[in-house]
Amino acid sequence: MLSKCANPGCCAPFLYLHRGQLFRVEVEKAAEGGPSFGADPELKRPSRGTEYFWLCDDCAPLMTLRFKRGSGVITEPLAKAKAAAL
Repeated sequence: MLSKCANPGCCAPFLYLHRGQLFRVEVEKAAEGGPSFGADPELKRPSRGTEYFWLCDDCAPLMTLRFKRGSGVITEPLAKAKAAAL
């Protein structure tokens, strides 16, 4: 459940879908359902799940989110993300 902006430095509460930007991120999950960045021991490969993150109106124009293996979802300056895409 979304409760606040995904930017760790921001405390804006999530109130409406039409404000800010919503992100859907596929993450690897452990067999018991908690986040994990390894393999499911029974399947011998990562198990995937979908999580939702939100950036508020103030943070969305300045940053984006990306999944970093070993760290999870992190914020990244939007200018850096655009430069990496070129």
